Amino acid sequence: MAVMAPPSIGFVVNGSPVRAESPSSGVTLLDFLRERGLTGSKEGCAEGECGACAVAMVGPESGGGSAYRVVNSCLLSVAQAAGHEIYTVEGLVSNDRLAEAQRAMAAAGGSQCGYCTPGFVVSLFAEHHRPGRTGPCDPLAMAGNLCRCTGYRPIRDAALALDAPATGPFVDRLSRPAPRLDAVTLPDFSRPVTLDACLALLDERPGAVLIAGGTDLGVESNLRGRRWPHLVSLEAIDELRGLTVSAGSVRIGAALPLGDLERQWSDAPPVLGEWFTLFASPSIRNRATLGGNLATASPIGDSAPLLLALDASVHIAGRNGRRVVPLDAFFTAYRRTVLTASEIVTAIDLPMPFPAQTRFFKVAKRRLDDISTVAAAFAIDRDPGGRVLHARIAFGGVAATPVRSLEAETTLVGQPWTETSVERARRALERTLKPISDARGSATYRLQVAGSLLEKFYWETRS
Repeated sequence: MAVMAPPSIGFVVNGSPVRAESPSSGVTLLDFLRERGLTGSKEGCAEGECGACAVAMVGPESGGGSAYRVVNSCLLSVAQAAGHEIYTVEGLVSNDRLAEAQRAMAAAGGSQCGYCTPGFVVSLFAEHHRPGRTGPCDPLAMAGNLCRCTGYRPIRDAALALDAPATGPFVDRLSRPAPRLDAVTLPDFSRPVTLDACLALLDERPGAVLIAGGTDLGVESNLRGRRWPHLVSLEAIDELRGLTVSAGSVRIGAALPLGDLERQWSDAPPVLGEWFTLFASPSIRNRATLGGNLATASPIGDSAPLLLALDASVHIAGRNGRRVVPLDAFFTAYRRTVLTASEIVTAIDLPMPFPAQTRFFKVAKRRLDDISTVAAAFAIDRDPGGRVLHARIAFGGVAATPVRSLEAETTLVGQPWTETSVERARRALERTLKPISDARGSATYRLQVAGSLLEKFYWETRS
């Protein structure tokens, strides 16, 4: 009797092909690398917050080239690495010479205990080689890395000391395309390359769970020990990774990483630019997707309030056909949506033109890379006389689901944009919002913050 070979996957690490035999979706890429002696990458938080596990993954860049994208290896299962090209801190050495990012960090005294240093170096390396970059490196490229002892000034100095990268294999690599991902079939993990194949898998495997970037499920796996009977990755389905900007709307593929959306949507309205920087860290945005953030239906997800204020619609596909649902009808209860077990989000539509005045605010313990206590988005249009034509007011963190405050919106429409009108809208918020109390803030605090953010929006847009 013939003996079946165990399933395996292949990918490239530091320029050399590797194989993972019988990879389990419960084993992280970080664990796989460390077991093979690549111990520069470390586990610090296991939830993508500290960056000690950072590695660079080669991703596509406009024009057919590629770029180094920093990702958290603690949040990727080894199965998700199939077909990718990955560099760890050890792989940045070329011809027995440290990379310029490594030398700059050492020269500036940017390392003390050294635990976090490899992650900082990988992030700095990717920024140093960022296509189109001019002038010094941006220190905020390392916003997903935390230092516990050295302090950030010498690390910042290292970034500012770097200009154009020297020619060599790492620069040459950027002129070639990123790897194209193929289909993967494992006992507990699948990566289809078409939407039809994905929907068929959901039919064939009741209980299968969709995974896009893995920034949410990775935390569930690491910190709560959760395992799923089968994961279906959306990463290789081109249909879900597009961006189309037209005169009437903007359509964003549900599996397009937020980092790619930020880079590709060059003429996005200013509110999007502000929102991107508040949505986690660069390494998280290189994997996280709008579809995933909405489908998890977290009441504190950062995308829903802004998308609600922009009147977004959600495109949904299943074996029985396709449908479009307004985002304000998408969430049904805590962590619940209108999606059936065999349906997926394929795209998010934003109607054009955008509202004349839009703002997004996030209140959290830290300004960057933190979970919202309250998130709010406001959008209004006014007529030439200053009266409000349309108003959208949306919040996260004040109910079991992300919500619009319809009563507050109604009080504003047709009224002049004045303190008196805003005070009436604030009283409507106090009547209708029903926040909860938890470790991040009491219900009373959340209600006060919601009203204060509305007033802040007014003072920023009253002219």
